[in-house]
Amino acid sequence: MAERRYEYAPAGTLPGLLQRGRGLGARMAAEDPEAAAELVYGCIRWEWRWDRQVDDRHLYLARLIRDLELPLGPVVELLADEDEDTRDRATGVLELLVQGGSEQAGAALPGYVPDEEDPAPRRRQRPPDPCPDRDNASLLDQLRDPAASEGAKGAALCALSRRRVPEPALIPLVPALGAADGTRQLPYLNRALEPLAERAVPAAREWAVSGQEWLVWLGTGVLAAHGDESDVPLLLAELERHWVDESWCGPDGLARGLARFGPGAGGAVSLLRRFWLYTPHSYERAAYLEALAAMGSAGMDQAFTESLWDCESGARLSGVEHAPERPEVGARLRYLRDDPMEEREVREAAGRRLAEGWAG
Repeated sequence: MAERRYEYAPAGTLPGLLQRGRGLGARMAAEDPEAAAELVYGCIRWEWRWDRQVDDRHLYLARLIRDLELPLGPVVELLADEDEDTRDRATGVLELLVQGGSEQAGAALPGYVPDEEDPAPRRRQRPPDPCPDRDNASLLDQLRDPAASEGAKGAALCALSRRRVPEPALIPLVPALGAADGTRQLPYLNRALEPLAERAVPAAREWAVSGQEWLVWLGTGVLAAHGDESDVPLLLAELERHWVDESWCGPDGLARGLARFGPGAGGAVSLLRRFWLYTPHSYERAAYLEALAAMGSAGMDQAFTESLWDCESGARLSGVEHAPERPEVGARLRYLRDDPMEEREVREAAGRRLAEGWAG
């Protein structure tokens, strides 16, 4: 039976690279397809994504199956697995292979018709204002009321988040807007605070050193997006804390914030490179890559080149835009441009780069 596993192999080994969806893993696997075969099948059989809602693997694995010319039988067999998630992973890989022209994958999925283009992204529906007849003053009073339930306060925050003009009086109330158990912020606080974030910078500096985890995270998020160079040491310390705690979800926001300061945040390079190399949360890898480039890190030609094989489209896009003009890069750009399994945005970016006068 399939299971979710967190015992990742070391990041520099082939199993660890494939589990993380790193481009280097795909390139190493191509050197010895027979030896890599069981590792590739294992990445389909078991769930290795840190966050299955956002971390991409299907295209990465479908390409490994196709490019290494691995037999499809072990993937097709997973369609009958008793675990639904395992069946879904196998189906996702096979659907992409059908899109790429595999008749054998098509035979395993009778009736499946691939889309000609990527589907339009779904827009997240904003919740309606739950208190349309109440003014801001009464909503703020509800947030101040120690007897009000978390549900009532969440409704007030939801209503404030829907107002056309943001309410600055919310800022001083933020430290008291955590759940009763102290483990999280109340629902809709982020959304209500977002249009006020720039004005909240002075308060956020206090939140970021409060010692209360959810408030620290909220404060450092505001400083990452809107703080100034004086906030770099604090942001760097928070990034280091994430590394020590192996907290893989969220450092991408810190990376983007530090990237705003370019070489002025060069003290973060070592940490960011470690996150890029080791994180199993592949969705965040593109943010580390872009931050490293903004800071002038050494070795970016190699990192951008590897990213052309990455599992994440954001990382591949960065590679398409910034990889150096070399023969192997030109060949990979043509591969990405012409691969019907590739996402449209990446195909088009590769085509533009090649059309701009590729000399590599």
